[in-house]
Amino acid sequence: MAEKTTIRETENDEIPKILAVYPLAFPDEELRPLVSKLLEGEADVLSLSAFRQDALIGHVLFTIFSGEGENDDRAGALLGPLCVLPENQNQGVGIALVRNGFERLDSMGIRQVFVLGDPGYYGRFGFQSERRVLPPYTLPEEWTGAWQSLLLSEATPLAAGQCLLPDTWMQRALWAP
Repeated sequence: MAEKTTIRETENDEIPKILAVYPLAFPDEELRPLVSKLLEGEADVLSLSAFRQDALIGHVLFTIFSGEGENDDRAGALLGPLCVLPENQNQGVGIALVRNGFERLDSMGIRQVFVLGDPGYYGRFGFQSERRVLPPYTLPEEWTGAWQSLLLSEATPLAAGQCLLPDTWMQRALWAP
């Protein structure tokens, strides 16, 4: 019988545990500086943690942002990073974190969620290639299709233009291989 996974908003005293999970989940990427800045309050984020018993096994961040339209204030969210401990991957933890995030974001009035990631993975949530709302930097050609979005509920999409992300995300290296 599979152990029950509990998902809840991250508490400040869990940040060291979260920062310990990222290098295990992404041994070839250093995401801790980005995650630290986002969790320290430099941006408006929804931070969710997944637990089995008392052990932290996964984490996801959604950064709330505005679009360029007059009704787009705090209407978008950028999904990422998302991580799950390797021994807990392929058990639905990442899916549960993302779907729980969608429910919370929808209740907050967020209309559209964006992600830069593998279309094969994120397509299972309903993400589709996004061409109207642009990321802060031009993406490399080999990443065609990796910039994706999903409308929550029956929401109206953000206006065409650039997503207005907080400074934490305005590092070209985060948007290039």
